[in-house]
Amino acid sequence: MNMQNKNGLVVSDTGPIFSLVIIDKLDILNSLFEEVKIPNAVWEELTLDKTSLLYDKIYDFFESKIVRISGSNDLKFIMDYGESEAIILYRELQAEFLLIDDRKARKIAENMDVKCIGTIGILGIARRKGIIRELKPLFEIFLKSDRYYSLKILNLVLMQCGEEIIKR
Repeated sequence: MNMQNKNGLVVSDTGPIFSLVIIDKLDILNSLFEEVKIPNAVWEELTLDKTSLLYDKIYDFFESKIVRISGSNDLKFIMDYGESEAIILYRELQAEFLLIDDRKARKIAENMDVKCIGTIGILGIARRKGIIRELKPLFEIFLKSDRYYSLKILNLVLMQCGEEIIKR
């Protein structure tokens, strides 16, 4: 990923959005990318619980970034609805990156020549660019909030950024 200036268009799946909103860092997407888009299926997943404390932040950030896929969803039988539409939208819009964390869906996407990046990768880049001062407190929130990130990977990124690792 280009470290100097903003990258083009990113299409996001649901998981990374929930992770970023939990740590109050959705704005990182606007700092790193010229455009952020989500497919309608991801919007539906994000706004399922309108009573959630996170709903307003998600609604405000994404209401103008929703795009309907134009083709049919022939991937929904091998992965989650949101993930499958995100891959299709990535291809339709010729996006630069697909923001996705789910290991199985990401592997399928990468086998289809989709350029993927995950939440932890985005945060690492934001840290190296000085957009975020410290990753460790954010990673600790993930662990307390049952976000499914490997402690090994979190600590690897912390070491790469010169931060103290998380001990469990």
